[in-house]
Amino acid sequence: MSAPAASPQSAPADVIARLSALHPRRIDLGLDRMHRLLEKLGHPERRLPPVIHVAGTNGKGSTVAYLRAILERAGLKVHTFTSPYLVRINECFRLGRIGGGVLVSDDELTEALTHCERVNDGEPITFFEAKTAAGFCLYAENPADVLLLEVGLGGRLDSTNVIERPLAAVITPLGMDHVEYLGDTLAAIAGEKAAIIKRNVPVVVAEQQPEAMAVIEAEARRQRAPLFAAGRQWHVGVECGRLVYQDDRGLMDLAAPRLFGRHQFDNAGLAIAALRAIDTPKLPHAAFEGIVNADWPARMQRLSSGGLICLGPVGSEIWLDGGHNADGGRVAAAALGDLEERVSRPLVVIAGMMANKDASAFLANFAGLTRHIIAVPIPDQPNAMPPDRLADAARGLGMRVEIADGIEAALRRLVGLAYEIPPRILITGSLYLAGPVLALNGTPPA
Repeated sequence: MSAPAASPQSAPADVIARLSALHPRRIDLGLDRMHRLLEKLGHPERRLPPVIHVAGTNGKGSTVAYLRAILERAGLKVHTFTSPYLVRINECFRLGRIGGGVLVSDDELTEALTHCERVNDGEPITFFEAKTAAGFCLYAENPADVLLLEVGLGGRLDSTNVIERPLAAVITPLGMDHVEYLGDTLAAIAGEKAAIIKRNVPVVVAEQQPEAMAVIEAEARRQRAPLFAAGRQWHVGVECGRLVYQDDRGLMDLAAPRLFGRHQFDNAGLAIAALRAIDTPKLPHAAFEGIVNADWPARMQRLSSGGLICLGPVGSEIWLDGGHNADGGRVAAAALGDLEERVSRPLVVIAGMMANKDASAFLANFAGLTRHIIAVPIPDQPNAMPPDRLADAARGLGMRVEIADGIEAALRRLVGLAYEIPPRILITGSLYLAGPVLALNGTPPA
């Protein structure tokens, strides 16, 4: 999603409010407004560092995190543009520095947004479009070796899709999400995502369902774009707890990613494949060892410290994951299954979702792992799913469900229950919920 996951808590709040009022709809996909603003800004998109463009349904942010970790390990300066943010809008903009990037400061971001507001001169524009343009201004003015550019929504009409010739197009796993904007079939969604493929530019693709892969292959042929697909041109697997990557240039045996879950090996493999496909600059083997340094909050993140830890049952584990669609729930459930094999604990799922999500399809992934769901509201989100509707979806799956008025109340409620073993608690269902959780916990992204 392209909109904020929490209320702005930094200096740009006033200009954000003004820019957000310039269009009646929060999301209105199209490139005409973006082209108009970029022309008035003097085309900052033409003065960017080399771009790696990343689209997909799930795993975009984690893949960007792996790309950044590898490139920074190689000593390069790496800009990133990601969305949504969890606690502060500054998280969307990371400026490359030697030794590791930094989030844009309040003053820098306010200046960039205000400049775009002034140049736009009251014309209709969505906030995400203005935010993207502001990012392009920041990245054009700050020298770096690479810009990792994450698509906000879809691809074809996303405001990032004004880059004419990136280093590579990267497509993470595709699934059913945002059907009201992208289409109600996997083929339609794949068509929107595959539109970031540019002529003669390498396209690196995660493992896909056949229906989606057929669309991507057809677009790659049409654009004469070299295709590097998982399971064909490259392979990634787990052996003895380590990541093993192989392509026609050889094999790499690397330490496992720190991010938890089997799917993170796939995301790391996709990042490795993208950089091997580009091979500019040529990276030493030691750079790829940087995958162990990748960090991406709210993706099967264990909360091991912070203000929420003391609210649940003593000795319990608290995990946070922003998954919000059927495929996101599937990989989170698989990760929980791995945890259960290591150390068995009763599982409780605390869930909050947005109203446009398929709660039944998401929660069905956890039906074999838990029968205890606590439905909570997402604070400050008028389009959040009412907890009673989420509870109805859980009951329809045969789950025991109750409703709490917030995360803190849900955790306190668990203290009064009798557990022979302290439970494993997963807070999930939306990145819009994950942001307030990290804020409550006192551990926002840095």
